[in-house]
Amino acid sequence: MARPAPLIDLTPEQRSLLEGLSRSRETARRLVRRAQIVLRAADGEHNKAIAHALGLGEDGVGQWRGRWANSQERLAALADQPKRLRATIEEILSDRPRSGHPGDFTAEQIGQIIALARETPPPPLTHWTRQDLMREIMARGIATTISASTIGRFLTSGGPHAPSHPVLAPSRDQGRDAPPFRDTHSPVQK
Repeated sequence: MARPAPLIDLTPEQRSLLEGLSRSRETARRLVRRAQIVLRAADGEHNKAIAHALGLGEDGVGQWRGRWANSQERLAALADQPKRLRATIEEILSDRPRSGHPGDFTAEQIGQIIALARETPPPPLTHWTRQDLMREIMARGIATTISASTIGRFLTSGGPHAPSHPVLAPSRDQGRDAPPFRDTHSPVQK
């Protein structure tokens, strides 16, 4: 037999903040959905009904209901502090940090690498290769070490800061008959 879902009891302030989040067009969609889960749970709906109504999985609904239920004492302590209450509600309904190794390069370093790749290379070079960029990045002190494949990944990521055209020349190791470097992730190919 399934265990009963934890009961959710909202204060008027909590309900008001959750209703605002659930209707917000400026809040991340996942936060809107989670606020809707908590509101429906507080209205007495079962996880299965909430999941069906919102198009979610029953386990996910149970997870957010449980997280809210486990935080009710913490939330009650903030009843007279509306700004902290809102921040705590958003924290409770947000994803927890995920495990994993932090990136080796900061956003600033990646931006500098992309900016460097857009610069005209010094003579006698006519185009940047990954190897040339690697040497220049280390010479300028942007990074103490970086691989050619990492540079290529940054430049072909297709992200909003990446150029929409290839910025690298073919590697000197590829020989004359090798096709030019192609950015396979970019939406525009010339």
